[in-house]
Amino acid sequence: MAEPLTRTYKLRSGRVTPGQQRALDSLADRFAVPGDGPLDLTALFGREAPVVLEIGFGMGATTLEMAQADPGTGLIAADVHAPGVGALLRGLHERGLDNVRVFHGDGAELLERRVPSASLAGVRLYFPDPWPKARHLKRRLVDARFAAVVADRLVPGGRLHCATDWEPYARQMVEVLRAEPGLELEHGGPVERPEWRPVTKYEARGRAKGHEVADVFARRPAEIA
Repeated sequence: MAEPLTRTYKLRSGRVTPGQQRALDSLADRFAVPGDGPLDLTALFGREAPVVLEIGFGMGATTLEMAQADPGTGLIAADVHAPGVGALLRGLHERGLDNVRVFHGDGAELLERRVPSASLAGVRLYFPDPWPKARHLKRRLVDARFAAVVADRLVPGGRLHCATDWEPYARQMVEVLRAEPGLELEHGGPVERPEWRPVTKYEARGRAKGHEVADVFARRPAEIA
């Protein structure tokens, strides 16, 4: 039996608005990731397409922008917070997007338990909880176990993209990803935000506090024939 996953998020209290609740009630069947077994990504999106997993999408604003800008990519968006799930579902319906499937739950667990090997074109992890206190460092998502799972789930050439406004966490990301033999750290370390990644609410909040934002990329090496 696999070792249980450490919870890497805090369940925030937040009221689900009437509009979000209506979306949860009426749209979940249309957009939700179904079942509890291994995912068939082609069946999930009804077509062959590169698929990206986003772990933690907040209220979904960035997810909607990126999905609308890249309709040819299937996006699995995972988050544990009901208000954000409801907001994303409503946004997908209002924008008429059909390239996103929503998972209400722990995206890291979905990645490890249900996503097949060599199936994802990308994994996105934008502003995960930094767990800044020393006694909580073990709760940070980007560790050796996570890196190994990501390396296995990415297709050759597939890319992990992390972003954080907590400099010690950025250093940890670089160290962990550099040590994972199944991944190649790009650029040698953090870089500035690429233009195609929208600014998130958490990013703006961090910058307002004077935090430097770092984007970190790692790629599964392309297989040599």
